[in-house]
Amino acid sequence: MSKREITYKVENVVASVSLEDRIDLNKLSNNISEAEYDPSQFPGLVLRLTDPKAAILVFNTGKMVVTGLRGEEDAPTVVSKVIEKIKNAGIDIKSEPKIQIQNIVASGNLGARLDLEVASLTLEDALYEPEQFPGLIYRAKYPKVVFLLFCSGRIVCTGAKKETDVQEAVNKLDKMLTELEIYS
Repeated sequence: MSKREITYKVENVVASVSLEDRIDLNKLSNNISEAEYDPSQFPGLVLRLTDPKAAILVFNTGKMVVTGLRGEEDAPTVVSKVIEKIKNAGIDIKSEPKIQIQNIVASGNLGARLDLEVASLTLEDALYEPEQFPGLIYRAKYPKVVFLLFCSGRIVCTGAKKETDVQEAVNKLDKMLTELEIYS
């Protein structure tokens, strides 16, 4: 068998942010044109940044959720920009933000077709119900991630806390699939 090319790329990084300051969402909404806030629909304010591209949910408790990042290294930049916007809206922020990566989603290709029937019988912690969903769900123990595997060789990896976990998980998955002769 010739050497397969395994590729993957991070599609989304989700981070949580904690401030010890309360945020007046009405004041923020009135002072930031790009803010979306309708408390009758959702208790948080939505901000969208274009560089780096991200969507941020801001709550009056000082908690935020940042989504849509393309890399974990973008989180501090986005949080700094949001805090600057909050301060420019006349809201006092005294605390330092605590940023934690919650989830990294990556998509990729293992470079060969997979026999999902065989995989479902040989992989521990695998779920495959092709009449329900065309992919096999595999829960890796370390790093703790969840893979969706498709017969085309395409994969989705979710649940990683660091980008290095994605790389390690994909490499371990490939080694295991090779040893179990899952590649067709």
